[in-house]
Amino acid sequence: MASSELIVDEIRIHSRKMVRELGFTGRGFAGTDLSPSSVHALLEIEKGDVAARDIGDALHMDKSSVSRMLRKLIDAGWVAEDSGETDNRVKRLSLTSAGKSQVGQINHFARQQVRAAIERLTPEQRHIVSNGLRLYGEALAQTHTPAAISIQTGYRPGIMARITELHALFYARTAGFGQAFESVVAGGLAEFGYRLGNPKNAIWTAIQDGQIIGSIAIDGEDMGSGKAHLRWFIVDDSARGSGVGKQLLDTALAFVDARRFTETHLWTFSGLEAARHLYESRSFSLAEERPGSQWGNMVLEQRFVRPAKPERG
Repeated sequence: MASSELIVDEIRIHSRKMVRELGFTGRGFAGTDLSPSSVHALLEIEKGDVAARDIGDALHMDKSSVSRMLRKLIDAGWVAEDSGETDNRVKRLSLTSAGKSQVGQINHFARQQVRAAIERLTPEQRHIVSNGLRLYGEALAQTHTPAAISIQTGYRPGIMARITELHALFYARTAGFGQAFESVVAGGLAEFGYRLGNPKNAIWTAIQDGQIIGSIAIDGEDMGSGKAHLRWFIVDDSARGSGVGKQLLDTALAFVDARRFTETHLWTFSGLEAARHLYESRSFSLAEERPGSQWGNMVLEQRFVRPAKPERG
């Protein structure tokens, strides 16, 4: 086994031992009958100026789980919630007197627990442990932070295969499209690739950790008459809700406006409500709809059109 794998396995072994010795796997965590997540929530609330969403972010818990946990702490009389000064919809959390007493007991127990362990170490070993835990904790935290997403233009190796894959996987799941649709996407991209040298045409990809997670293209030739065709707009499931779709669309429309296309057209089909809302928020409107099967299955095809952006006088 490679040395790096040995280190990984050793860290896993030591991490499991710490979790067990600290009481995460049994009852009586931190000298209480609370769950580890509840104990950590109380410690976060102790810091002050905390809302429920802050607890979720800190503990990597979903909204519903945080809500249930906080309700138990509130019902127990340890936590109070009040409306925020600037937004009544955001409840600020604070410890009650009973909650402060409970946190005091938690802190006392935890300090005694740590003190009993580090007293068995030399001063130098204590610093090694402290620094090692800090570095390891910071490294773990970075794994929860998504890598930055960049929008890049032009061809890159693998672009056609990846964009085809994104389309095939998404539309197979949401619309039941199969081989016919994938072939249409792949063939269209291959043909468009030969025309990327034309300044009327452009393609953009959203890149995260070196991987294509989204795409969009403007074909300025195939519709003629100064019209732009917006094509291959897709975002990977992992990036939905991140705003990358808006970035891609705005980038493409900025290209359209800079080159003064008279209109921008796109084809889609009914049922994709999130996408439709995004189009309409960018001045697209439904111009035509009709039953069609150009993508393999019969759907209600829709054509949206965005007029040219008025020039400033």
